[in-house]
Amino acid sequence: MIRLLIICVLITILSGAISQASQGGGLTRESSAARSAPYTPAKGSAERKAILDALRVPVEKQLKQPVIFNVDHFQVMNGWAFLLGAPRRPDGGKVDYSGTVYERAVEGGAFDDGIVALLHLTGGKWRVVNQIIGATDVPYLDWDRKYRAPRAIFPHD
Repeated sequence: MIRLLIICVLITILSGAISQASQGGGLTRESSAARSAPYTPAKGSAERKAILDALRVPVEKQLKQPVIFNVDHFQVMNGWAFLLGAPRRPDGGKVDYSGTVYERAVEGGAFDDGIVALLHLTGGKWRVVNQIIGATDVPYLDWDRKYRAPRAIFPHD
């Protein structure tokens, strides 16, 4: 337990030192992964782009079209990222779900035009752990326990 506490303190100190040393005050992916409090990556930052690009790959494959994300909740902590938002066309319009696995759910009214996603920084790359489009419930309620992700990155109601 004491070793774990010492490691956490060292990570916090190193994170601050790396943050101060990085150009323009921005954080590297490595130092941000060590942060011990949840935060939202800045718009336009390399970290935000890396996370959203990692999510974009499977989403575009599922939806068979290019997407951007309208983000409502985006938190990162200790190498974990959670996003709550909606996929959109690059022009900002709603996604056309016809011809996708979601078409029947949309037609039947059993579809929420949102996305929830959990990503983990592994080997220096962000990887999607789980992502769900169109959920009409709250599928991430147990993701902290199921994937051992920090509870602090998820929305609290």
